[in-house]
Amino acid sequence: MEDCRYVKAAEVAEMIGVSRAKAYKMIAQMNEELKAKNYLVISGRVPRKFLMEKLYQ
Repeated sequence: MEDCRYVKAAEVAEMIGVSRAKAYKMIAQMNEELKAKNYLVISGRVPRKFLMEKLYQ
């Protein structure tokens, strides 16, 4: 679902070709980074814009 603002682990896994477990770890790491910047995070999801910035730097 391309129009959603948040991406779940299943979509991350499919998008970059990793296991769902690895995708959850990546999301957790990105959420910790967002928390450090004082952003509100949703467990198990990451903003699509932030994911794209991290993947294609």
